[in-house]
Amino acid sequence: MAAKGIELVLKSVKNINVRMSPFQHNVQSTREFLEAINTKKIRTTNTNCEINVDVRHDNSEPMVDVLFGDGERLVIKSEHVTAKEMLLKLSSMCSSKDQQAKDAAKK
Repeated sequence: MAAKGIELVLKSVKNINVRMSPFQHNVQSTREFLEAINTKKIRTTNTNCEINVDVRHDNSEPMVDVLFGDGERLVIKSEHVTAKEMLLKLSSMCSSKDQQAKDAAKK
């Protein structure tokens, strides 16, 4: 699985939208990303985080759109990116947001 060894906590994520045309050759990493974030271990880090899948049949480029609680977005065009790279980027941003929240709470 793509998530092995990656610590991902979705506490700061409001929703994740995954868009793909499932029968295209370039969606494997997007499917793996979706499978990884749908694991019970990751889903329980934020039960209020919505995960939406937009399945299209228009040969559109696969993408992942993450909306954080503070309104910031992370858009990953996943055609030429591995699932592990997407998970690492999301994990990095989530960690940063969690640290910002902790720092703000200390003040």
